[in-house]
Amino acid sequence: MLSKRIISCLDVRDGKLAKSVKFVDTKDIGDPVTTARRYYEDGIDELVFYDITASSDKRDIMLDVVSNVAAQIFIPFSVGGGLRSVDDCKKVLLAGAEKVNVNTAAVADPDLVTRASDAFGAQCVVLSMDVLAVPVSKATPSGYEIVTHGGRTRTGIDAVAWARRGEQLGAGELVVNSIDADGTKEGYEIRLTRMIAEAVGIPVIASGGGGTPEHLYQVLTEGKADAALIASILHYGEYSVRQVKEYLRGKGLPMRMA
Repeated sequence: MLSKRIISCLDVRDGKLAKSVKFVDTKDIGDPVTTARRYYEDGIDELVFYDITASSDKRDIMLDVVSNVAAQIFIPFSVGGGLRSVDDCKKVLLAGAEKVNVNTAAVADPDLVTRASDAFGAQCVVLSMDVLAVPVSKATPSGYEIVTHGGRTRTGIDAVAWARRGEQLGAGELVVNSIDADGTKEGYEIRLTRMIAEAVGIPVIASGGGGTPEHLYQVLTEGKADAALIASILHYGEYSVRQVKEYLRGKGLPMRMA
């Protein structure tokens, strides 16, 4: 069995580390550069950096923060927020990222995924999906809808259908972020994660709701995720990366230990 990955999410607003609950009530909580270095030294497998207001503000991502974080770590580093073109993606990769995350722009221009995949390789392109639970309907038969612009814009697109299309377009990985679970620390959206993991053949990263090591174990096993993304429990010092990994290894999951 391949090692499961633990990924830390750094949501950045105006150059500062930020955290929200269900995409609202966002608070600044620290410095992303020093935080990234600390998590790297504690053994995190990967880091994801999101400039959370770049798309809604219709501005470019903060490349200086990206390069400053990249200079502090030596693990895979994925960056998203405000990437609207292959050239935007190239700038982020040149600033030190190994992967680009596309979300809002991919919904508006699905061929962006293909163009980026053709230019840099599928392994560099991550399709990030912000997902809201909705009533089952003809448009959303899974009961989950894609939402864009940092949770501000409903699209009417079914989440499972979009995941399948993202794979077909050339994404090498999916981040599935449950808006309903985001920041709650009450557990991942297991049903959503499992539905998407079973629908695609590329790695799925579960995001939103991780509050205890047991939650990670559940989504990596029952939810069939390849990786789990955590934020609040690290940011607020409730658990360290090492504590989480030691728990998961003790439950029989293969983990990379620093």
